[in-house]
Amino acid sequence: MTASTDSRQEHSARSVVIDRSGLDELIAALRDRGYVVVGPTVRDEAIVYDEVGSVGDLPEGWTDEQDGGHYRLRRRTDNALFGYAVGPQSWKQFLYPPRSLLWSARRTGDGLEILQDESETPKYAFLGVRGCELAAIKIQDRVFLNGAYPDRTYAARRRPAFLIALHCGTSAGTCFCVSMGTGPRAGPGYDLALTELVEEARHVFLVEVGSERGSEVLSAVSTISAAVEDVESADRVVRNTAENMGRAMDTSGIKELLAGNLEHPRWADVAERCLSCGNCTMVCPTCFCSSVEDVTDLTGDQSERWRRWDSCFTLDFSQLGEGSVRSSTRSQYRQWMTHKLGTWIDQFGTSGCVGCGRCITWCPVGIDITAELAAIRESPEE
Repeated sequence: MTASTDSRQEHSARSVVIDRSGLDELIAALRDRGYVVVGPTVRDEAIVYDEVGSVGDLPEGWTDEQDGGHYRLRRRTDNALFGYAVGPQSWKQFLYPPRSLLWSARRTGDGLEILQDESETPKYAFLGVRGCELAAIKIQDRVFLNGAYPDRTYAARRRPAFLIALHCGTSAGTCFCVSMGTGPRAGPGYDLALTELVEEARHVFLVEVGSERGSEVLSAVSTISAAVEDVESADRVVRNTAENMGRAMDTSGIKELLAGNLEHPRWADVAERCLSCGNCTMVCPTCFCSSVEDVTDLTGDQSERWRRWDSCFTLDFSQLGEGSVRSSTRSQYRQWMTHKLGTWIDQFGTSGCVGCGRCITWCPVGIDITAELAAIRESPEE
């Protein structure tokens, strides 16, 4: 018996198999425990994340076709429920809302009364979290949860969140998670993890338990023990996905490469194509730049402070007393890319990119971050 056979047998002993009805039971078990289950659905000709009540809400038989500046849904030849890569949305919108109330104030007879936002925070269960997306959540955890001053809004949503990861069975033309070490197999940090096995004779899911909470929820679901063959099939699914990445990025010495090429002519070349629209930052699962705005009612007796997503591509984001310090498209794109791939490592010990490829797909002119880095690497400044 080989070491790999021993490993597969041990893996099968820790895994179970559920069918489509079992997945329905899993969704129901989470809802019974007070979770708002959010998963992939088809809306507006895209795969988006929304509340799901049953397997019937999932994008059965759909896949996505992606390339630079290109996204289309098309039908698969099977009934896979998770047979797509990633859509325009990330889980960030639920943990770090695009717009959130920080506090409000009202005038009283004795002065001002500061009020905290007391609205109820949903308890989310995320269904179908890809490896790249799980890595993105961990990156935002470092920023908003694990520091000396946790973000109140993020912490209230993140701490109770139940994560059902998905080991990818589909890669898009813009995926490069293998290069970033974030997928297609989801890393640790999930409560449960699924691998979808769509075969001629059956359609099932291999389920791995990642936490005590995951084990407790799974106890309410009809399961059968996983066989070694099930684990082997799941491994083949992930291996095939890894071998079919649409993009790749050489990350060796990336921080030093970018720091040494701040005046590279490629930045001007990008600026001729870039629209400074900020799409790349809005779809990115790790970007967290924000601004605050104060609003007041007509009487002046009530005011509110809101936080909203912002982008380093907007002029007023870098506005100082004498004006914007990054007023050109060249400097804006350079700031985004060098921070994402380089100085983020200094700040947080990891790259800010997880290889999901969204910035490539949803760029209106198809600017490709992997191609831009490759061009700088091919002819670096001396």
